[in-house]
Amino acid sequence: MAETICRSLRLGVQVTGRGPSRQELIRRRRRDGLVGRQGEQAAFKDALRQSPEEATQFLFHIHGPAGVGKSTLVRQLESVAREAQALTAYVDESAADVVEAMEAISSQLAQQGVELKSFDKLLTTYRQRRHEADAGAATAGSSGEATGSAQGREAQGPSPSSAIVSQLGLVGLGMIPGVGAFTGALDPNQVAAGADRVKAILSARFRSHEDVQLVLSPLQTLTPVFLQGIAEAAARRPWVVLFFDTYERTGPLWDEWLRDILVSDRYGHLPANVLVVLAGQAQLNARCWGDWLDLVTDLPLEVFTDAEARQLLAVKGITDERITEVILELSGRLPVLVSMLAEGRPGSIAEVGDPSGTAVERFLKWETNPARRAAALACALPQELDEDIYRTVVDDEEAREHFSWLRSLPFLIDRAGRCHYHDVVRTAMLRLQRQQSPLPWQEQHNRLADAFRERCTQLQDGAASPDSWWEDERWRNHRLQETYHRLCADHRTALPHALRELLYAHDHDITTFRRWAQTLARAGQDANAAALRDWGRQLLAVLEGPDPGVAALALLLSRGGLDSSGRSHAYILRGWEYRTAGNYTQALADYTSALDHEQTARAFRGRGETYRLTSRNEEALVDFDRAIELEPTIAWAIESRGQTYHAMGRYEEALADYNRAIALDPDSAWTFASRAETHRLATRHEEALTDFNRAIELEPDHAWALASRGQTYQSMGRYEEALTDLDRAIALNPDSAWTIASRGQTYRSMDRYEEALTDYTRAVELNPDSAWTFASRAETHRLATRHEEALTDFNRAIELNPEYAWALASRGQTYQSMGRYEEALTDLDRAIALNPEYAWALASRGEIHHLANRHEEALADYTRAVELNPDSAWTIANRGYAYRVAGRYGEALADLDRAMELDPENSFAMTNRGVVHRVSGRYEEAKADLSRAIELDPENAWVHYETAVVLYAVQDPGSQTHLMRVVELCTPDHSDLSSAAVADVGNLFLAHCMMSDWAKAEQYLAAFVSISPAPGEIAELLTVMNTLEHVVASAEGHLPPFRERLEGALSEC
Repeated sequence: MAETICRSLRLGVQVTGRGPSRQELIRRRRRDGLVGRQGEQAAFKDALRQSPEEATQFLFHIHGPAGVGKSTLVRQLESVAREAQALTAYVDESAADVVEAMEAISSQLAQQGVELKSFDKLLTTYRQRRHEADAGAATAGSSGEATGSAQGREAQGPSPSSAIVSQLGLVGLGMIPGVGAFTGALDPNQVAAGADRVKAILSARFRSHEDVQLVLSPLQTLTPVFLQGIAEAAARRPWVVLFFDTYERTGPLWDEWLRDILVSDRYGHLPANVLVVLAGQAQLNARCWGDWLDLVTDLPLEVFTDAEARQLLAVKGITDERITEVILELSGRLPVLVSMLAEGRPGSIAEVGDPSGTAVERFLKWETNPARRAAALACALPQELDEDIYRTVVDDEEAREHFSWLRSLPFLIDRAGRCHYHDVVRTAMLRLQRQQSPLPWQEQHNRLADAFRERCTQLQDGAASPDSWWEDERWRNHRLQETYHRLCADHRTALPHALRELLYAHDHDITTFRRWAQTLARAGQDANAAALRDWGRQLLAVLEGPDPGVAALALLLSRGGLDSSGRSHAYILRGWEYRTAGNYTQALADYTSALDHEQTARAFRGRGETYRLTSRNEEALVDFDRAIELEPTIAWAIESRGQTYHAMGRYEEALADYNRAIALDPDSAWTFASRAETHRLATRHEEALTDFNRAIELEPDHAWALASRGQTYQSMGRYEEALTDLDRAIALNPDSAWTIASRGQTYRSMDRYEEALTDYTRAVELNPDSAWTFASRAETHRLATRHEEALTDFNRAIELNPEYAWALASRGQTYQSMGRYEEALTDLDRAIALNPEYAWALASRGEIHHLANRHEEALADYTRAVELNPDSAWTIANRGYAYRVAGRYGEALADLDRAMELDPENSFAMTNRGVVHRVSGRYEEAKADLSRAIELDPENAWVHYETAVVLYAVQDPGSQTHLMRVVELCTPDHSDLSSAAVADVGNLFLAHCMMSDWAKAEQYLAAFVSISPAPGEIAELLTVMNTLEHVVASAEGHLPPFRERLEGALSEC
């Protein structure tokens, strides 16, 4: 028994407890009957004998003219692979795109007992989510203007295909990491909002980020799971062989995807024991495959040699030399014709017929039933056949029952229930009917067009809007076949409509447009209509070039003979193409041309959006107003107008529009999040939280809303809640540079500088052209006193955006911290020139003037800053400080009281007010303020010093404790005072004056002067020292030389 089993295995017989199946025997018989192509079969068999690890042949390309036998060879190679225990799958043009190709492969592998379960499950989810997205888009677009069947590009709820291209358009705007000039100039929140808007459109429909990504990027999501399934399948069999037939039609759709799964790791890894066979008429596209052609095993097919053709005829039982010569002459040794003419088993020349007769008569020579012959001819007209179409084109009642007979004809190709004639046979039959029966030709094509029109109508019943029709793949296929048959019936009448229909196809997506262009070319060939052929070829040619959408629309505009409405539609579409590519000048020109032809809400919306993206907000408002006037219920336009008001700082008007948009679409998470962001920027944090909460309730995985709510919590000082939201947003979108940088901002607010720097560095890696991120990291370095690193990052931010006022002002602060005051002033002057109402920059320049002992200039800047921002506790406290140093105590007290009112825990304002009370002799008030300041900031040496002075003045022995605390906090860890902070050395000098330790006081004063303090710092120390004259009894004899020393240092500045 063991010997029998081993023998069976050596012979390649499956040991399953039974003999081979009938299907297996049929495959063997057909393989054994294949004549010629022995070299090609041998090369393929050799590949199957290789060890996968050593295989040098894994990608085969069969190519040659129509009828040469490519598909036949593919089928034979599939049989060879099956006999070698390989898993096989066959895909041809019946798969309309890559997703359908993967689906077909999975289905065929499942029939062989190997299921790609994870892929099938994810594919089912994709189909469901895509259907939901389409339904949502149809509902949102149902109230749009009737510019055509598909308005996804400008409608309130774009179709998924449009949303995908919209995402690409954000690259041109600089709203996606990697593109720079705009990014630094825009509000970072708006940048992130723009990048996430595409996702938010679908997020409003779905409950998970994964579903959004699945619909937005099906290949990126499905392919890795598909490859994992292929890997699991490959682990169970020696080989997996994938056949891709009719590649001359499918190559433009599959080329890049196939190349990527074969030679790159973009989607994952393909197992070594996977072979791929491509079969098509043309050579592989050099632009796609040029770098990899050395990996391709080229199998060019030509017509049969004389010997091969004779061998096939002999196999068919035709050995008579005269009959053989007639067949060879008639067929031109084209394999498909040799095989078909041999099928009739002619016994004489008379049975073959006159070699000068038509090829069609030869194809049907063996069929004597006139009704069947007529049916076979009629069924060449449709590009694809099913039984219903068969009954539409066949007139004879008896022949109508013979669909199974038609499927048995040797030139009919039947794959996955879709039947079509071999191209060579169909071309000959079409030519015969077109030439001999022009009226029936026209009638039958019109009948077929009507049949497909009826199928479309059935699918349209109950559909929400024309948008949903175009999103239905079945409807699109029926509409395409209707268009084909109208063109074949009367191309002159049908061409204008077909050209207009190209706009609707483009509106859906570029793949649909390509199919319509291919159909024009095919109809031109089949109807022998030069105008159609020319249109099809030109359209297909521009689709292979750069900017295919723009080029195709330019062709239609220049030659399409479109009416005014059609030209408007074309300009809208091309304007959209330009806008999504960031070419706003051309976009505006096209939208304006569209409006010149027809004033539609869609054109106004498109131009308004372009104005908005280029910050031409007033013009954007005019267009949005007009669009809303024409279509008052389009929430998308109202929401976009709200965004425009938001960008202009007109928050109340923005909120009014958001309210109106929400009333129209109360389930729009995006609009709630946009309204929340407006509340946040208007510092209405509670209202912002309410709206962000609602947006997240509607869409729990709305990453931008989560991140923005995190920013709101950060602004409210609720840092832990901010981190929770930002962590979750990053988990949903790990590559969102803005969100990661926002978490860094939160860490910075918590003084967790190392974690902040880690996040900023990651954000810079993701988006190396973001000026905001570089400036934010620089600010963190500045706060951590890493001034050189801060300057490096600020320099990069300003290089990316030379008019970035905040970065300039912050670099100015860095220069200030480094004692480089002139450079600081230069940066702050430049920032204020860019934005004369920049309150923070004005206040920062006031600090520089103060340090330079220019009190009037400082007060002027502080006062202007307070006028611009009357509720800034920091600015008001700084002005109060400047008034105090200038001895204007009444004005100082008024400012410091106001600062404390605005920010009751502002220890800087509280300490300054305590000093004002002290020098005014109000010691109890001074003690109260300073005690509270110590509670708020117990490590602040200056507060301890001022407390010590007050206690000394009221003879409280606690003064010494605070003085010792000053010494403890300010004394450096090393004896070298030259690197100590100016303020620390000044406080040590004052503390020792208070302790009457005049020798050490003199020592610290010398150190203070030697470390080059700013003039303002010298003046302030002099002022504070002078207040001790009436407090410390022994000061009178020691302070004058100190005063002389400080005045001399000040005069030298």
